[in-house]
Amino acid sequence: MPREIHLHDPVERFVVGTVGMPGDRTFFVQARTGARITSVVVEKAQVATLAERLTEVLSDVGERFSVEIPAAGPLDLDPLEVPLAEEFRVGAIAFGWDPMAEQMLFELHASSGDGDVDPTDLADDDEGPPMLRVRATLRQTVAFVERARKVVAAGRPPCPFCQQPLEPRGHICPRANGYRR
Repeated sequence: MPREIHLHDPVERFVVGTVGMPGDRTFFVQARTGARITSVVVEKAQVATLAERLTEVLSDVGERFSVEIPAAGPLDLDPLEVPLAEEFRVGAIAFGWDPMAEQMLFELHASSGDGDVDPTDLADDDEGPPMLRVRATLRQTVAFVERARKVVAAGRPPCPFCQQPLEPRGHICPRANGYRR
């Protein structure tokens, strides 16, 4: 049976959001095209790394293809859309620039449970984990990055010594030999 592919081409809304309180948040990537909404769960570290790597790719696209990277414009701060139904947990993320369409292509692959998924090994007709595929404009991608950074930064502040998240009541800091800060 071929794997399930959630396709949003073109996507109307492509955002990162969370549910829950800092320290106990669930991160989602959500795509909407028309009335169809696809929400997948990601880790905070995946969101932070994705924003960082996308910034590098956007800069590279601007230089190599002489494409003007637009400003983010007004930031979409609306909450995630409902119904918020988790399709799958993301294990691997791939993205790239399509110069012919002048769009970014994103593929978020479900965790297979058998170790890491290599998205380059999977074709659309292969059996494998479900996937979310999104085509976004440069403006949508820039806005995605800005919102992702804001969502990640809205969590618990880092300890100035060990950079681990601070709990409201402090934490046992390894840089302070276990003393509570």
